[in-house]
Amino acid sequence: MSKHRQLGSSADDVAKPKGIFKQSEGQAIKEVIAWQIAEAMKSRSLSKAHLAALLKTSRSQVDRLLDPESDVTLSTLQRAAAMVGRKLQVQLV
Repeated sequence: MSKHRQLGSSADDVAKPKGIFKQSEGQAIKEVIAWQIAEAMKSRSLSKAHLAALLKTSRSQVDRLLDPESDVTLSTLQRAAAMVGRKLQVQLV
């Protein structure tokens, strides 16, 4: 018998029926995208103000883009990704 036997349900099993899983999964995706854009900005030495100028938008819009709590459109994410030398890829699985 394995020493690392799982006892009880996984967190995913508990969260799925309550709808928490989809909500937290979506939040995690937004956090990862915001982090990746911020990291790409750092590697290219792009400030928020410079990215805002490239996107022809305001710095506060860039702040919203980097805030995983805010809703941002796919087109905005695509434009931001292109400005930092990346590509946004959305996939149905």
